[in-house]
Amino acid sequence: MKVRKARLSDANVIAELNRDLAWETEQQRLNRTRVRRGVATLLRHPARGIYYVAEEDGGIIGQLMITYEWSDWRNGEFWWIQSVYVSPGFRRCGVFRRLFDHINELARRSRHVCGLRLYMHSTNRRARSVYEKLGLTCTHYEVLEVDLRRESRQ
Repeated sequence: MKVRKARLSDANVIAELNRDLAWETEQQRLNRTRVRRGVATLLRHPARGIYYVAEEDGGIIGQLMITYEWSDWRNGEFWWIQSVYVSPGFRRCGVFRRLFDHINELARRSRHVCGLRLYMHSTNRRARSVYEKLGLTCTHYEVLEVDLRRESRQ
C-alpha cells in the first residue's frame, strides 16, 4: 500500500468515494457534477486543502482530505481531517491507519501545525472507535452550521 498526495487526475475517483461516503454515513445522495467540481477545485488550489490517497496495485482504496484553520490562541494551524473513506473491501486492513500516520508525521515535522482535528457523524460508532484507537479524543466543542446552499433551494 502506498500513500501519496492526490493529483487532479484522481478527481473523478475521489468524487465517487465522497458520494459513497455521504450515502453510507448520512444517506445523502450528492450531486455527481457538483462533487467532481468541488474536488477538482480543491486539487487545483492547495491553499484550500489537500487530499491524500492510499493506493494498492495502482488503484485508490482510501482517502482523506486536510483543510486548514488558523488558531490565534495557539499561533499555529490546525489540520482538519475530512472526507475520510476506505473502500469496503479494504476496511479493517489498516488503510486509514496508514493515511493517518502519514499526515500525523507530516504535521509533527511542520513547525506551524499545532494539532489535528476531525469531525464525524455523531452516530458513527465504528469510526469513533477507530479514531480513539489512534489517540484522537473528544473535545468540548460542538460543530454548528448555517447551510447556505440548502437555504437557497427553499
